[in-house]
Amino acid sequence: MPRPIKATINLDAFRHNLAVVRRHAPRAAVFAVIKADAYGHGVMRAAHALASAEGYALLEVDAAVRLREAGYGQRIALLEGVFGPRDLEVAAEHRLAIAIHSQEQVRMLEAAPADARFDVLLKINTGMNRLGFTSAEFAAVFDRLQQHPRVAQLTLMTHFANADDARGVNWQMECLERLASASALPRCLANSAAILRYPETHADWVRPGVMLYGCSPFADVSAATLGLQPVMTLASELIAVRELQPGERIGYGGAFEAARPTRVGIVACGYADGYPRHAPTGTPIVVGGQRTRTLGRVSMDMLCADLCAIPAAGVGTPVTLWGTGLSADEVAAAAGTVSYELLCALAPRVPVTEV
Repeated sequence: MPRPIKATINLDAFRHNLAVVRRHAPRAAVFAVIKADAYGHGVMRAAHALASAEGYALLEVDAAVRLREAGYGQRIALLEGVFGPRDLEVAAEHRLAIAIHSQEQVRMLEAAPADARFDVLLKINTGMNRLGFTSAEFAAVFDRLQQHPRVAQLTLMTHFANADDARGVNWQMECLERLASASALPRCLANSAAILRYPETHADWVRPGVMLYGCSPFADVSAATLGLQPVMTLASELIAVRELQPGERIGYGGAFEAARPTRVGIVACGYADGYPRHAPTGTPIVVGGQRTRTLGRVSMDMLCADLCAIPAAGVGTPVTLWGTGLSADEVAAAAGTVSYELLCALAPRVPVTEV
């Protein structure tokens, strides 16, 4: 018998979440963000489910090439652009849109063969201060690329630092308008949070990421409230049950001490499967359809669940770690992280099935 842990990917939930994007941004084309192996969901699987999107956005050149070779004709964007001349050749051959965010990338483009043509996303640093051209640099680079014979299509792009919190996007939008108000070029601005909260950012292209996977970009608003459905469900079973007496401890370091007789279920899931190692006692978990909590430290291959209120649970009882019935956002918050990390951390050893 195989170990009981598995991840299930609901393809209809992908499609549902894309429909939520379109309801919020009906006039914008969609770059479905499928970087990091589609946040752990499988890039080809996600591309198939999201095939009605006008484009895909990712970082990995090899994954972009696989999409093209599989017959996907949509616009495919490399969000960090290219890292060397060979990548630029691949981008030209496979019609990949490339972000340009540095002078080095401009020089690479200018050194490309004279007959090469590129779809360029010009990245503007409006305050995120990671990638992109600053206010002082932008005008010269803009003129240089707008007139460049190797640029077939030019789109302006920026990224919001605070679309998910109280500061919002106005300060960055003001910077963008100062720099590019005279340009009629298409714009690609909004991430998941901006799509949901700031319609003025929708422009020509939106870039939904975490919302496509059924998670909320906001700490204070649940995915269910936003109408999103979880795509990935991580599930396992109880493989043992222990009876602790008052004063007995369980797991590494004895981090949990029973204050009363305590029934504990041992779940076949641990940090080597992608569950967050630092999830503390009290992290939500669902056993046999009933919500309960974890106890003690997460081990490499196992974790413990409180069964005191679930007397019918025993070996073989199903367990949901996150997904349908328990949002990954809630598990992540309890563990002091974000759902992105949980989804991306799904281990290769966990079998994945589609429904």
